[in-house]
Amino acid sequence: MNQKTWNTILLVITAYLVLFALLIAGWQRNKQQLAAETVDSRLDYLMAEANVEPIDLNLPTNPEKIELGRLLFFDKELSGNRDISCATCHHPTLASADARALSVGTGSRGGLGKLRILGDDRLDIPRNAPEIFNRGSVAWRTMFWDGRVAAETYVLDTPADELLPAGLDSALAAQAMFPVTSRDEMRGIEGDVDIHGSLNNIALRDDSDLTQTWADLTDRLMKIEGYQTLFRAAYPSETTFGFEHAANAIAAFEVAAFSFEDSPYDRYVAGEIDALDEQQKAGATLFFGKAGCASCHNGPLLTDQEFYNIGIPQLGPGKVNEDGYDFGRMLETGRQSDRFAFRTPPLRNVALTGPYMHNGAYATLEGAVRHHLDVHTALESYDLMQLEETLRDSCKMDERTMRMLSKNLAEAVETPIELTDTEVEQVIAFLHALTSPSAADLTHLVPDSVPSGLPVED
Repeated sequence: MNQKTWNTILLVITAYLVLFALLIAGWQRNKQQLAAETVDSRLDYLMAEANVEPIDLNLPTNPEKIELGRLLFFDKELSGNRDISCATCHHPTLASADARALSVGTGSRGGLGKLRILGDDRLDIPRNAPEIFNRGSVAWRTMFWDGRVAAETYVLDTPADELLPAGLDSALAAQAMFPVTSRDEMRGIEGDVDIHGSLNNIALRDDSDLTQTWADLTDRLMKIEGYQTLFRAAYPSETTFGFEHAANAIAAFEVAAFSFEDSPYDRYVAGEIDALDEQQKAGATLFFGKAGCASCHNGPLLTDQEFYNIGIPQLGPGKVNEDGYDFGRMLETGRQSDRFAFRTPPLRNVALTGPYMHNGAYATLEGAVRHHLDVHTALESYDLMQLEETLRDSCKMDERTMRMLSKNLAEAVETPIELTDTEVEQVIAFLHALTSPSAADLTHLVPDSVPSGLPVED
């Protein structure tokens, strides 16, 4: 065989090799594309089953009302002792919460978050301060961990019953009426003096006299010239004001300041299929599928707003219970079936808002996820060291408490769910995809000063 023939054969072989390589590359690309399409199709189905849809932010449009709410939110004038504001427990630099397991209320001292020191003869607030992201959506119908504020058809159901003033804009606005009436949170106890050394007159009223407490606070505000101007600008058609006007403004600010729809998850839901990476999509498939998270974390808010006992360790001072228990929803309904039940939390920006659960029992997102997968094992092996030192002795690990917690567990967590370590990592990666880039730095929300002249926490 001559050289020319050999050259021809080599050219043919080379051509076939190149063609084969191109076919393999194309097959791999098609396989990857098919896999991606399969994952996205699977997710599309699972999300539809979970009633997932883009969130309606329902942003307020009155800038004067928003600005009034911003200043009220940061002003300690709303507390009996003039030593705590809404922002103390829901600060922009702490992802609209306070980074503590349990919050510290009035009569305490120090800075924000874990720098805040419990005052003498004071108790921790029994529950974790919830984040306040995206609370403007019309889908919201309950507030607080126990749902004691709820938007029913044409009426707001609250602890104030018929004492609740008319004219509140939403359940969120109704919620803003109550921290100022709580002795432990903002109101103070009889005999307290404020930071100026004056008697705390807000604490003198009987606990049942909500109407007068709100009136006293409104009088305080309206004695400040700056607030007179701000209230008139926010409500130009009004001639007299009640605390409901302050609550509506605070709610308007919270919605304007803490509502976002630019997380990778939100972009994916809106149709941007490349917004989630491969690991996040795998985690989303587990979240909405095998892991069962979406049985409670569903809909546009990623919460069904229902109440469940998921066996969270009992810690802290307890609520309305001399034995130090917090029975959650049962305190509102009186039903034994609601004992230890708390509302499903929403999950947007969840990676920023630890500690987790109604009492901050879990310091990490991984700990919170693994608890849901095997509640019984999680209770038996609960690590006290993840708690702030002052709370460790309050955690009830005795056999009686364990039996009580296990008695009426939610069906979704009764049976352990097996996930590999890799799958847990994927679920956590998806939860990180719920973080909005806009929530990373909210320092611009903090005003330089407030009309009362009291110091602003930053």
